[in-house]
Amino acid sequence: MLGRVTVAAVCAAGRKLCEAGRELGALWRIEARGPREDSAAARPFSNLIMPGRNKAKSTCSCPDLQPGGQDLGESGRVARLGADESEEEGRRVSINNAGDPEIVKSPSDPKQYRYIKLRNGLQALLISDLSNMEGKMGDATDDEEEEEEEDEEEEEEEDDDDDDEDSGAEIEDDDEEGFDDEDEFDDDDERDDDDLDTEDNELEELEERAEARKKTTEKQSAAALCVGVGSFADPDDLPGLAHFLEHMVFMGSLKYPDENGFDAFLKKHGGSDNASTDCERTVFQFDVQRKYFKEALDRWAQFFIHPLMIRDAIDREVEAVDSEYQLARPSDANRKEMLFGSLARPGHPMGKFFWGNAETLKHEPKRNNIDTHARLREFWMRYYSAHYMTLVVQSKETLDTLEKWVTEIFSQIPNNGLPKPNFGHLTDPFDTPAFNKLYRVVPIRKIHALTITWALPPQQQHYRVKPLHYISWLVGHEGKGSILSYLRKKCWALALFGGNGETGFEQNSTYSVFSISITLTDEGYEHFYEVAHTVFQYLKMLQKLGPEKRIFEEIQKIEDNEFHYQEQTDPVEYVENMCENMQLYPLQDFLTGDQLLFEYKPEVIAEALNQLVPPKANLVLLSGANEGKCDLKEKWFGTQYSMEDVENSWAELWKTNFELNPDLHLPAENKYIATDFMLKAFDCPETEYPVKIVNTPQGCLWYKKDNKFKIPKAYIRFHLISPLIQKSAANVVLFDIFVNILTHNLAEPAYEADVAQLEYKLVAGEHGLIIRVKGFNHKLPLLFQLIIDYLAEFSSTPAVFTMITEQLKKTYFNILIKPETLAKDVRLLILEYARWSMIDKYRALMDGLSLESLLSFVKEFKSQLFVEGLVQGNVTSTESMDFLKYVVDKLNFMPLEQEMPVQFQVVELPSGHHLCKVRALNKGDANSEVTVYYQSGTRSLREYTLMELLVMHMEEPCFDFLRTKQTLGYHVYPTCRNTSGILGFSVTVGTQATKYKPEDRKANVPDLAFLLEPSSEVVDKKIEEFLSNFEEKIENLTEDAFNTQVTALIKLKECEDTHLGEEVDRNWNEVVTQQYLFDRLAHEIEALKSFSKSDLVNWFKAHRGPGCKMLGVHVVGFGKYELEEDGNPSGEDSNSSCEVMQLTYLPTSPLLADCTVPITDIRAFTSTLNLLPYHKIVK
Repeated sequence: MLGRVTVAAVCAAGRKLCEAGRELGALWRIEARGPREDSAAARPFSNLIMPGRNKAKSTCSCPDLQPGGQDLGESGRVARLGADESEEEGRRVSINNAGDPEIVKSPSDPKQYRYIKLRNGLQALLISDLSNMEGKMGDATDDEEEEEEEDEEEEEEEDDDDDDEDSGAEIEDDDEEGFDDEDEFDDDDERDDDDLDTEDNELEELEERAEARKKTTEKQSAAALCVGVGSFADPDDLPGLAHFLEHMVFMGSLKYPDENGFDAFLKKHGGSDNASTDCERTVFQFDVQRKYFKEALDRWAQFFIHPLMIRDAIDREVEAVDSEYQLARPSDANRKEMLFGSLARPGHPMGKFFWGNAETLKHEPKRNNIDTHARLREFWMRYYSAHYMTLVVQSKETLDTLEKWVTEIFSQIPNNGLPKPNFGHLTDPFDTPAFNKLYRVVPIRKIHALTITWALPPQQQHYRVKPLHYISWLVGHEGKGSILSYLRKKCWALALFGGNGETGFEQNSTYSVFSISITLTDEGYEHFYEVAHTVFQYLKMLQKLGPEKRIFEEIQKIEDNEFHYQEQTDPVEYVENMCENMQLYPLQDFLTGDQLLFEYKPEVIAEALNQLVPPKANLVLLSGANEGKCDLKEKWFGTQYSMEDVENSWAELWKTNFELNPDLHLPAENKYIATDFMLKAFDCPETEYPVKIVNTPQGCLWYKKDNKFKIPKAYIRFHLISPLIQKSAANVVLFDIFVNILTHNLAEPAYEADVAQLEYKLVAGEHGLIIRVKGFNHKLPLLFQLIIDYLAEFSSTPAVFTMITEQLKKTYFNILIKPETLAKDVRLLILEYARWSMIDKYRALMDGLSLESLLSFVKEFKSQLFVEGLVQGNVTSTESMDFLKYVVDKLNFMPLEQEMPVQFQVVELPSGHHLCKVRALNKGDANSEVTVYYQSGTRSLREYTLMELLVMHMEEPCFDFLRTKQTLGYHVYPTCRNTSGILGFSVTVGTQATKYKPEDRKANVPDLAFLLEPSSEVVDKKIEEFLSNFEEKIENLTEDAFNTQVTALIKLKECEDTHLGEEVDRNWNEVVTQQYLFDRLAHEIEALKSFSKSDLVNWFKAHRGPGCKMLGVHVVGFGKYELEEDGNPSGEDSNSSCEVMQLTYLPTSPLLADCTVPITDIRAFTSTLNLLPYHKIVK
């Protein structure tokens, strides 16, 4: 489902980032080999994906400024576990599993930590997590001994024939696509989305949500290693080499030569891996079942001991790097990054092209007689040295066992004895005349945004004070007296983000950035100088007042509370963060250095604050209105821009002692900061799953008191269901407008709660309004009541209505121009009957809606509802019932006349291969999306679980064939599809219309009949080839390999939750889909234990043989191998977009014409199809 996108998302994300400037730029690093799927307003430098391997990550700062960090090993332990001490003995001493007392940890953290330094200089942090393991250590040992022989047999099979190697998969379950808006509460999931228009973040999360729900429950063993070298070390004649090396070390080693051997091993045993390259750091991480952790460590360590990096793999992996670059090019955030870097002084590493592409890594070196293979090995030998590395491992093992493993395995990494590269002498990279200018930029998306940036001296050494965190907390405030509050009242701005993301690009050994980015309205764009002046007035007010101890202590108290009662995180994310922290902070602050404010030093804060003055600022104005006015073009991403002096009248004013704005002032004392952290007693019998404690015609309430995590937090979720929403496209749009305006109205009064760790979110779901509230339970009722009060008394001014509707037009447009989101819209428009597409919504909005129609819609919406809620955590049943009562009393609505299904009906696809091929809507984007979907139908929970198992078997072979060997695209993945209760599976490839030029086709696509065919159809044909090969593969699957995969999936489902939010997410999914099967995982595990290999083979054959129901969706990008109708390719760097009011259907070429049925009118096609009954996947 194409989820509703809201200005609310802008506000919610803004609150998160402004309260913690360090979170701003979670994605400035280069993400390489890419997840099997892709996983917004003007945040300064956030969500910019630099080259890396899989999903995006949050990061810290530069490695060369750690206060004593690199030399900590001298005071740490020397690896001391005797080589003859057995792992079983290590387990038996678990009672003495004491960690290093020097490492400060949260009182809520049950893990134990130990720091060691190996003889080769590698520093390691060992994390033993024996929580919930009482009495289990011996059992685990016995289990491993029992299965040791089986493991050896599997290894022999792998060695004999790698083609028989069977890999698992990360399940991309569309889990109730009708409810994909039911995303995680946390919106700061790392994405590659442009940060210039957060409203479509809801959409970006859709297909990733079920994956996130599964992945976050995988409390597995995990490891991460940070090499203290990144893209700054790239040689001038091979841009992108550090990123490329990060790709290549995965491609086999001397000890384990199979190219995808490590991935295959992990997938077989329920694991995943990832890597990313930053300016001065490169990070690798993985997770896997505990039983296989030691072997996984050994396989993984070979990346750093002796990677093969053979020439043949180099040629193919360049294609993956190039595809990644092509995927990044349409991102406004990435384009802004490259433009910003180009302003650095000549020769400074900030100006390098970190991504790399086929031109820099293949074609240009070939023309210049550069041996990329030799230079790659040279780079590895110079920079992948043990004494630059920090390692973190976490598992349910004793510290002694982990120390033994780490010492045995990682001591083999070579140490070249050379000094670590240091760029600290290259300060002031942006001290140039070109920096202090106004840049007008043409964006890809429809957006008006102003970004004001200052380049400051490096700030990492001030981590105990965090001056930029203090400043960003004030600049990004949304309460009374704030910049954004003032600009919203003027209807000039929708969102503001300020601060420093502490990524390698924003904070390194050469400088630190401080940016303030504002999403402007149309009127705000016309007054952008006044907007900038407001920012400068606020900063001048702060400079005159000086640092305020009250403000600092309030921020400090909020951070202390969160740290003291912190919830545990996914191990793989945790170890990744920790291995970077080890590069930055001393031993005692490994866990706290990036979170807490330790010391109040007003002089340090004032020093940073006083540099934020107009003459030192860089201004970037993004707007489509700049098209045709920009005569310059950035080299790598083709961004059109112009450079000019700031208008003289404003430049002169800003040099003077200009007047302050009386409407701008410091925030008042925060009344939402929790002070009561007592755990409440049960007032009803304890239950394992939620129970329904209220059931009336107007609504019902599910409740569960937490007795596992025992933290003073609670989660409140409500779904206000109405049949009114889906009656017309206009109603769907009015509902979007309503939720956006409601969030806008709440932004100022609710902001204090948000910064006090009471988080809320309003989501315009397909069938109702979803309200989510979470945080410390002490003041949580105040926030919930505030939201309901504003809902009950909803109002809007004409100016706000106009502002929100204009922004929503941009939002819908920006969604539609992305190939991956358009592909999903098309697929679900075909499958889900009575669905209103994004184009329908865009057309309804462009036709014009009035404030009167909105108010009438809202009145009718609130008059008749069914309200369903879930309350979990440190709250009693009596208190929980009060939440529902408050909703019912305040809204005073009538019950629904009849029960309403909260899902769409799905059409039954006819037999055969039907193909819907449409033109993408951004002429400057070469990216295409190809999805081949197989519909299964109304199936049982047992069959759903069997399909999960199938996809686990499928993922690694799919990746290996379609990406590694065929180099078809960067994102390649099979997926379980649960479309409003109807099952299916699909294979998706993100490719480019620029692929398959003749010389590449001869090399990579042996069938020369493909030579002149459109790239999307070549990909479709190759997907079919893969599935045919896969059928043979599973037929030849050994029983042991089959059982291994079953065990891996069972282990994933058995893993305990890491924090309360994961349990709540799983239960809420049952409530919001009205399935109520809270013990679903137990039923799925029971089903898995009953499967045989023949079940798997027969199920796959049944869905692939005669009578299979197959749907292909191609969204075709622009490029010289996918021509426009007139036969001319679009301009390579064009920023123009097609008409988005309708789809442009493309004809099928001879390659697929004989084997497919074209869909050239979706409504006409679906009108002739039967509807499947409403279906829920329960027992």
